[in-house]
Amino acid sequence: MSPTTVTVGTGPVSFADVVAVTRDGAAVTLSEEALVAIDRARAVVDELASAPTPAYGISTGFGALATRHIPTEMRAQLQKSLVRSHAAGSGPEVEREVTRGLMLLRLSTLATGHTGVRRETAQLLASFLTHGITPVVHEYGSLGCSGDLAPLSHCALALMGEGSVRDASGTLMPAAEALAAAGLTPVELVAKEGLALINGTDGMLGMLVMAIADLRMLLKTADISAAMSVEGQLGTDRVFAPELQAIRPHPGQALSAANLMALMADSGIVASHRTGDCNRVQDAYSLRCSPQVHGGARDTVEYAAVVAGRELASAVDNPVVIFSGGLGAESPAGAPGGGAPGRVESNGNFHGAPVAYVLDFLAIVAADVASISERRTDRFLDKTRSHGLNAFLADDPGVDSGHMIAQYTQAAVVSELKRLANPASVDSIPSSAMQEDHVSMGWSAARKLRRSVDGLTRVVAIEVLTAARALDMRAPLVSSPATAAVVRALREAGIQGPGPDRHLSPEIETAFQLVASGAVLAAAESVIGELA
Repeated sequence: MSPTTVTVGTGPVSFADVVAVTRDGAAVTLSEEALVAIDRARAVVDELASAPTPAYGISTGFGALATRHIPTEMRAQLQKSLVRSHAAGSGPEVEREVTRGLMLLRLSTLATGHTGVRRETAQLLASFLTHGITPVVHEYGSLGCSGDLAPLSHCALALMGEGSVRDASGTLMPAAEALAAAGLTPVELVAKEGLALINGTDGMLGMLVMAIADLRMLLKTADISAAMSVEGQLGTDRVFAPELQAIRPHPGQALSAANLMALMADSGIVASHRTGDCNRVQDAYSLRCSPQVHGGARDTVEYAAVVAGRELASAVDNPVVIFSGGLGAESPAGAPGGGAPGRVESNGNFHGAPVAYVLDFLAIVAADVASISERRTDRFLDKTRSHGLNAFLADDPGVDSGHMIAQYTQAAVVSELKRLANPASVDSIPSSAMQEDHVSMGWSAARKLRRSVDGLTRVVAIEVLTAARALDMRAPLVSSPATAAVVRALREAGIQGPGPDRHLSPEIETAFQLVASGAVLAAAESVIGELA
């Protein structure tokens, strides 16, 4: 069991909770308040299940088959059939953290007391997370409406002791074996439970939350790479002054500019050309406008975080159990579950459009921040624009190629990011005999955003790698304390300084790992404190 435990209650889990469970392997438990809410909603479902009047999802079929009333003796089979038939994913297995996000966020909705599952079903889902049992979920199958049906169905199938999972060590095995090894008993689904386990936006939401966490770190790191580039290309820091940002008051722009000022403070390189002899009028856009681009990206990420926060606070299911007086209202004794009279209502809250839109928006952001990073890198390599540096930063240009092909790699990634920036959410394809005739494609938007974040990380890493080489080539001029700390971190990780050509791919990969892990950010912050 992980030393960290996340408690899921009737309210939303936090961004930090999501990251702790998905990436750090935190254990999960349900609060007593959540268990009470779950029991209360279940009482409503049990009452409707015993009533002669059909209730969607409880005593009827699903989707286009909702008009068929299912006899009591066939309802357990109905739930099993639903899960088995909907676990129809195909393609490569998605990442462990994505599947853990699916399970956590589905559990969070179950805990609200609006879905009607039994407490033992919710507790088994929590136990999967605690024991590190991860169902195999596939790349393809979700249209983002009704939520992420196929991915969630593969998780529900494992709760039934069917399908394939990976245990905490990553070993692939039948779900029944993993359950037995952990001392857990498969669930026998009853009325409404199958539907409650599979009807939500949890996959796309989990990937959104993780992308926001990554982008918040990456945009600070992009400020670092930009500062290194401005400094290494003999640019000025005066365009980042706070009074210039104040007359265009975008909050992200001000934060990015403040970071650039802090990162370049006390730079001997910058000081060397603050003289009357300098004939430079102004720097290129990719240098001068870094705060405008990075800042706009920051503001977009924070808007996406607002949407994600709303979705984390949502109970996404169809149908849902609602109470006339609210979940915690005082109400007459004898009502289902001992609270306000409850009822089950169909709704459209499972549609992934709000999440899909911001997932696509962030792919645009990733592409543009990568684009400006690549342009800054390219300026180092062109002798006519690098202000005295060797062509391609080569040790012996002509004999050596320096970082020429590192920029090719950046350019290839940037072109891919532009393709990934094409929105998935503008597409729709009808399904379920035209019952589900407009879908969000939110899962697809989330999957491509993950590739976009990875690509942005690689592009920024190559800028850091190239800028560090250029700063070394400015010797005997000395870079700022913050950027010098970043260069030192690269060298301590095994990336050599300027010299004859050598196998470059391993150095790019090391730089990528340093950026992705937050080590580059930590190196700069160890000198100047936390960046904004």
